[in-house]
Amino acid sequence: MSQISSSAIIELALNLAGSLNTKDRFDRLLDTVRKTIVCDAVALLSYHGDILKPIALQGLSRDTLGRRFRVAEHPRFMALCQSKSPIRFAADSPLPDPYDGLLVDRTGDLPVHSCMGLPLYYDDKLLGLLTIDSLTPHIFEDIPKRTLAVISAMASATLNTAFLIEQLENQADHSKRVVTELTEEAWKRDGGELIGESQIMQQLKQEIDIVAPSDFNILVYGETGVGKELVARTLHHKSLRKHGPMVYVNCAALPENLIESELFGHVKGAFTGAEKNRAGKFSLANGGTLFLDEIGELPIAAQSKILRAIQSNEIQPVGQDNVEEVNVRIIVATNRDLKEEVKAGRFRADLYHRLSVYPIRVPQLQERVGDVQLLSGYFVEQTKQKLGITQLKITADAISHLEQYSWPGNVRELEHVISRAALKARARQKHKAIIAIDRNDCGSLSNTLNEKSSPINEPVQENKVTTNINLREETEHFQRQLIRKILTQEGGNWAAAARNLSTDRANLNRIAKRLNIQVIKSVVEN
Repeated sequence: MSQISSSAIIELALNLAGSLNTKDRFDRLLDTVRKTIVCDAVALLSYHGDILKPIALQGLSRDTLGRRFRVAEHPRFMALCQSKSPIRFAADSPLPDPYDGLLVDRTGDLPVHSCMGLPLYYDDKLLGLLTIDSLTPHIFEDIPKRTLAVISAMASATLNTAFLIEQLENQADHSKRVVTELTEEAWKRDGGELIGESQIMQQLKQEIDIVAPSDFNILVYGETGVGKELVARTLHHKSLRKHGPMVYVNCAALPENLIESELFGHVKGAFTGAEKNRAGKFSLANGGTLFLDEIGELPIAAQSKILRAIQSNEIQPVGQDNVEEVNVRIIVATNRDLKEEVKAGRFRADLYHRLSVYPIRVPQLQERVGDVQLLSGYFVEQTKQKLGITQLKITADAISHLEQYSWPGNVRELEHVISRAALKARARQKHKAIIAIDRNDCGSLSNTLNEKSSPINEPVQENKVTTNINLREETEHFQRQLIRKILTQEGGNWAAAARNLSTDRANLNRIAKRLNIQVIKSVVEN
């Protein structure tokens, strides 16, 4: 192709001008590029510091949208980000292609092919990249530089317009996503992005956008492993307190006799071991957000002290006569049903109502239709970086296998499955340039969406149960028996028992106290 006709350029401009929304605008941009330049794949990526995020693509596998490419790890991306003009890579370029194994029409390493990238600048600021690939070598060589410059300018304007519109929508309607959060280095480092495009996740994001700018206390609830902490961090970074501190407290891990000191601080000499003044979590979070994880594990006595701090915005460090004012927003998380805890007398009703001004439920993974594929792409990219693998992909068969599983452990379980699968795949394919995770690497996932979820992969013996059974009493009976059994096995060693039960000693002691299991050196007689 010697050049692109002026009519095609005019068509591109008209298509972009007539687009109704950002997604439509991006799709029309890629459609027109593929009509005017013969290629097998085209992708639009936005630039965030040292990371490139795919935001629209054609000809590449859909899980690519879940990937986050670190520029420093991909020489071709690095060359494009450092350039002010389009780059046509040589057909036999030795630089690894970041899309190896990701083209829809081809599996495995890409052969000799055509690869071109257009850096997208606006006001001398890099906004992102437009990448174009073809399996036909040398096909881009005759395209005039002027034509590429025009396409770059239009793509840059499109991307910049999308960013501006999104920013204006954020100012007018807090239910829109705040794009500036991803430009903060710490936020990117923590992987602070809610991956998912399912309807239920879109609803969750809308809820977050609505309540985040307020100063309301928020209760985040959901099953273990669904991502409650990530939701809490997202709420903070979308709030007006985003430049203030966010202090994390695991309530289940706080020793009962030190809860007050940990939360409110203490002065020197307040108790044995208090050798100097120490600020509590409330003070550290002043001007920002205090995140109380596993709030349902706090004993009643500690709950009353937190209630006072929330009501009066005042704290009193242990051993100090004067009170101190604090300006803190409270976000709490739990996997318990706090309403039931209130009914059972284990959680204060007044504190519950103070904390649940705006409750947010985080959905189970099995409710998030279509998100397993995107999350898999995200975790594959993370695992690739952790293991130092040049290129890691996951096969369509493996994705299909994962999508049939019910995921009782939710997103955390998926992350662990991908990590294990990557290790197995690497061991099988030591000398391959592209490591592919297949179905067998993911292991046998026994609980499908059509089966009842069980936390263990063993047959469940069917027993007849009587009617009018009390679920809470049966659960506590099981917990009591299990803890006593493990304590007996460990010879009454509470620290060893806690490790065996995958919890900490303080939390185990607290649960044992609630279940009337005496905290003694031996429990054989219990």
